[in-house]
Amino acid sequence: MDNALEFLLEQAKERENQAVLALNQARTELEGYYQQLSQIEKYRLDYCQQLVDRGQQGLTASQYSHLNRFLTTLDETLAKQKQAESHFKGQVEGCEQNWLENRKQRRSYEWLIEKKRTEKAKLENIREQKQMDEFVTLQFARRPSN
Repeated sequence: MDNALEFLLEQAKERENQAVLALNQARTELEGYYQQLSQIEKYRLDYCQQLVDRGQQGLTASQYSHLNRFLTTLDETLAKQKQAESHFKGQVEGCEQNWLENRKQRRSYEWLIEKKRTEKAKLENIREQKQMDEFVTLQFARRPSN
């Protein structure tokens, strides 16, 4: 039974380690998402500033239309990126939940193993105490009476 529990504990530890790796990966992807979003937002701001600067110098209707279309495309890209946030956050939350469940299971096995060890030690102490009591009783019974 102890070997089976030790085996289950090792399996639980491995699952927990895998869950930690998955969680770290999900967090890295979320961070990468935020960096990419930030870069697109910065690019958009820079582009808007360029549009203002060029507009002050004078733009043809065609140039303005082209620049405005590009700005609209950037806005659509940003909107799509922002929709992806829930996906990346969901990945992190799912991985956190998985890790917590695996950690809980590992701790349960550790607790169970420790409980069995404590019970075994307690029974061993009781057995040793009985042997000592029997030994003392035998020694007392063998003593010659005066």
